[in-house]
Amino acid sequence: MHNPDIGKLILRLTVGGLMLFHGIAKLTGGIAGIKGMLAANGLPQFFAYGVFVGEIIAPLMLIVGFYSRIGAALIVVNMLFAIGLAHTAEIFALTPQGAWAIELQLFFLLTALALIFTGPGKYKYKH
Repeated sequence: MHNPDIGKLILRLTVGGLMLFHGIAKLTGGIAGIKGMLAANGLPQFFAYGVFVGEIIAPLMLIVGFYSRIGAALIVVNMLFAIGLAHTAEIFALTPQGAWAIELQLFFLLTALALIFTGPGKYKYKH
């Protein structure tokens, strides 16, 4: 069975759904840690609120298929900030199980990047 539109739907739901959990955690747990990382790197703390765009709004855009390429681009930017601020020391590290320490961050970044190039498919919000 060949159906790239179902594949794109599965990819959108996976990336959006899994990223949304991270956003919900920020809503319930706060973003003080992110503000601290920004301040430590000489960046304005109000940038921390961008995490709500990258981890709540953008995932919802992917889930419903509303301007999915823009939603995916927002996730890419969010993950570049996450890797740059919180995971730089892990770029050349492995976990005790032998996995790349930033594989989750790269999963989000690269699958969102793939959605920028593939588009949302036909199963999406019609606007």
